Amino acid sequence: MVVADTGDFNQLEKYKPQDSTTNPSLVFAASSLPQYQHLVDDAVAYGKKHGDNIAKQVENAIDKICVNFGVEILKIVPGRVSTEVDARLSFDTEATIAKAHQLLKLYEDAGIKKERVLIKIASTWEGIEAARQLEKEGIHCNLTLLFSLAQAAACAEAGVTLISPFAGRITDFYKQKEGVKDYPAASDPGVVSVKTIYNYYKTHGYKTVVMGASFRSKEQIIELAGCDYLTISPKLLEELAHANADLVVKKLDKNHPEKSRDKWVLNQKEFAFALNSDEMAHFKTAEGIRNFVADLHKLGEVLQKRIQA
Repeated sequence: MVVADTGDFNQLEKYKPQDSTTNPSLVFAASSLPQYQHLVDDAVAYGKKHGDNIAKQVENAIDKICVNFGVEILKIVPGRVSTEVDARLSFDTEATIAKAHQLLKLYEDAGIKKERVLIKIASTWEGIEAARQLEKEGIHCNLTLLFSLAQAAACAEAGVTLISPFAGRITDFYKQKEGVKDYPAASDPGVVSVKTIYNYYKTHGYKTVVMGASFRSKEQIIELAGCDYLTISPKLLEELAHANADLVVKKLDKNHPEKSRDKWVLNQKEFAFALNSDEMAHFKTAEGIRNFVADLHKLGEVLQKRIQA
């Protein structure tokens, strides 16, 4: 199934995906566009009314603008939207759970049932443990910034609804490390990582959905045809729309997965060591969190100026 990766409603109208996902970077970029200023204004007004200091008002305004975009997206897509928990909470299980509840309350106030929302959380140990608890409460989670089988294995054991392995960012890392301009799609490190996770899940019967994400080329996407979900940017959706349909052949089959390793059940120490031992996954997880936090700061600065104006 195709999931759009955008905060631009016009693109959603054009491609009509089943689901959509956003992140702080996409929301920040979209919030600067004139056609979405009414959503920003509403978030600013909400922030002014909720919080006894400017920091709390800005925090609440950020939550509200993310939900505002989610609500508008759900007017277009028939399925679900993924809304991200503040990346600054990536190493705090209890705070992540509390923030998830806050976001869902905002959706509920807007008339959106929790079944139409995926709470998006970074794939740290603390984030995965938060997702474990939220799933027990019937709150569905999308574990993002996922770069390794260790992270995927822990997510599956936690019973999360969906994971987003970031194919393109894995490829970026190895291109820079190995000085390679490009890889054949079948041996692309990002593609191989998603395939490995997919086959591991299907071999062991996990119900967690694998949603390949962060693609750099249509060839990466075509090589993962058959994956549960693929979240794709508007630019690549456009390229795929004009691609030769004969090139799209199912490569992954849940009923006939490729041979995978034995089930991998990790405790916290084993998870930390496995992630630390994987240079790429360790670096890209931390980098992803830092980048999302940076865009949250930018968004917060914009909202703070509007609140104080």
